[in-house]
Amino acid sequence: MTERLTPELIEAGRRLFAGTHAFTIGVSQLEQLPPTKGIEIAFAGRSNVGKSSLINALTGTKGLARASNTPGRTRELNFFSIAGGRLTLIDMPGYGFAKAPRAETRKWQSLMRAFLRGRPALSRVFLLIDSRHGALEADKDMMDLLDEAAVTWQPVLTKTDKSKPGDLARIFPDVAAIAAKRPAAFPLVHSTSSETGAGIDALRAEIAGLL
Repeated sequence: MTERLTPELIEAGRRLFAGTHAFTIGVSQLEQLPPTKGIEIAFAGRSNVGKSSLINALTGTKGLARASNTPGRTRELNFFSIAGGRLTLIDMPGYGFAKAPRAETRKWQSLMRAFLRGRPALSRVFLLIDSRHGALEADKDMMDLLDEAAVTWQPVLTKTDKSKPGDLARIFPDVAAIAAKRPAAFPLVHSTSSETGAGIDALRAEIAGLL
């Protein structure tokens, strides 16, 4: 999406994430959802795809979101206040191969569905896809849910530092083609690495553009 970036938008993204950020609440039941304030953006993806690491990279705040090598650690909707509440980032529970009791998995998956269908302030969901594997069936199931909920979503490839160049060159257009056929997708793909910082400025600029 580099052709859409301008120096002004990149600077707006830098300023947006240059301030103080804070974790506000972890929600495991709909009744706990906080009132909406400003724009909300959520991060969805399979367990261990790197949602928490990406939030930490965007904010430049190590440990703001709890990252873990254990799949399925995030079992709540975790809310983060950005730029004094102008923006709220939401780390959604991972899906796919989470190691959790079946009843608990159903519980937070139900919460995720209800949240998507009933949160009018939710401006966009960034759907994180591991750049080493591309869009798997679990990711396509999530795309179905987002399309059904009529929530605008956009694909973001993660862990590009761990992906072989040939694989990335193949997977990037594959994901773009899948998104182009989806009714609720914003079909421009970001490539990111939370380790090296690749693509982080572009994603910040994209988010700043939503404000």
